[in-house]
Amino acid sequence: MNPLTAAQIRASFVNATRREISQATLPDLDALRWDRLDYLGWRDRKAPLAAYVVVELDGAPTGIVLRAADRGDGAPRRALCTWCEDVIEIADVTLYTARRAGAPGRNGASIGTLVCTDFRCSANVRRRPTSAEAGTGAAEIRELLVAGRVAGLQERCERFVREVASTR
Repeated sequence: MNPLTAAQIRASFVNATRREISQATLPDLDALRWDRLDYLGWRDRKAPLAAYVVVELDGAPTGIVLRAADRGDGAPRRALCTWCEDVIEIADVTLYTARRAGAPGRNGASIGTLVCTDFRCSANVRRRPTSAEAGTGAAEIRELLVAGRVAGLQERCERFVREVASTR
């Protein structure tokens, strides 16, 4: 992912009000390893149920505001993230919903997805494949597996953001 400025991130949101955008707490952009991110995702420190994702669509950053499902007891949920589909990191997945952009969103339409609670998908897809996944194969096989996981993550998170951004 290409590095973004705070202004680019705030201008990228397609399903947020001006107030939501101005009140969003951004992550420390200087501390991010942009070359190891397939999307930028973070939870708002000041509003625990608010979260944000920015994806590059057609060469431009496109951001969406998400809302985490209230967990009640706060216990981690064991589920498969629909973005990274990592079978190892299943201990903390959250249902996030996003209000659709435009008129559908103003009329209450939203969609949801299960995603790693702290948006660790980019790290999950880059982890070294286990022997069960890659066998005892050569390093090239492991690299191909990681490349396939990265491509799958990019496709799935982009598809979700496109669906949120769609006003049809």
